Amino acid sequence: MAKKNKEDRAGIFVPAGIFLGLGFGFLISNVPAGLFIGMGLGFTAMAISKHKN
Repeated sequence: MAKKNKEDRAGIFVPAGIFLGLGFGFLISNVPAGLFIGMGLGFTAMAISKHKN
C-alpha cells in the first residue's frame, strides 16, 4: 500500500481568517466582532476543505 505524500494544508484557513477578520474589524470599528467572524469563517473553510479531500 502506497503512502500518501500529500500535506494537509487545511490548517492555514484559521490564521488567514483571523487576519482577514482583524482587518474587517478595523473597518467596522469593532475588532472583537471581526476576529470572531474571521475565526468562524476560517474554521468553516477548513472543514469544507477537509471534507472535499
